[in-house]
Amino acid sequence: MSRGDAIDRAVISARGAGSRMRADADVRLDPAQSAVADTGVKAMIPFGRPFLDFVLSGLADAGFAQACIVIGPEHGLVRDYYERMRPRRIQIDFAIQAKPLGTADAVLAAEGFASGGEFIAINSDNLYPSEVLVALRAMGEPGAVMFDEGSLIEHGNISRERVRSFAYAKVDAAGFLIELIEKPDERTLAAMRGFALVSMNCWRFSQEIFEACRRVPLSSRGEYELPAAVREAVKGGARFKIVRSTAGVVDLSRRSDIAAVGERLKNLQVSL
Repeated sequence: MSRGDAIDRAVISARGAGSRMRADADVRLDPAQSAVADTGVKAMIPFGRPFLDFVLSGLADAGFAQACIVIGPEHGLVRDYYERMRPRRIQIDFAIQAKPLGTADAVLAAEGFASGGEFIAINSDNLYPSEVLVALRAMGEPGAVMFDEGSLIEHGNISRERVRSFAYAKVDAAGFLIELIEKPDERTLAAMRGFALVSMNCWRFSQEIFEACRRVPLSSRGEYELPAAVREAVKGGARFKIVRSTAGVVDLSRRSDIAAVGERLKNLQVSL
């Protein structure tokens, strides 16, 4: 597959420690949801069926034929579930991330799956609109879909306070990434007002990203983080085309998200 082709491979990071999901024990859930939330495996929290089913169905709808789910060695329940199901619309592979060392380390775990071509990388605890996945697939080069700050708040289930905890992008006049800024302060945000684009880890990568993931230092949280790897790649000369979206994203980061996510999923059909 050459650059410019539509791609059909997706890497889904599902290895996180899930500490925020295990917290807030006072949030009342039904027993099935509570039991899974206690494990920290956010992607398998049931809404009639696991949240990850909705993510995979969306990928299949957008034309992706193969997905690699990055899990930990202790996450046999994820592998067992999909091996029993045997989805017909999308082929599912697995990569093992030995320890929960961050999103850059998760992408690196899927290097073999990428097989030398381009692929997208997304979170297992976010449900992205179909048009976002289609845009990534057809982008024709490495890049990302970034989200308008106000639209995320208006159309998703993410509060203004939580949006500010994500990375924001500076983009040049040609639409390419200049810089990713983690948790920008008010002065930085004011300078970006009207042009503030938020990263929800919704990327299209070439093989260049793997060397960047190997170079990235440990963060203050003790993780190898994908935004830092992207910054490393940009410093090394990589270019990332940025597409702006005014859509919302369904975010399942915390136990307190579960009720609102359930409302957003209840009328969605899953086909795997």
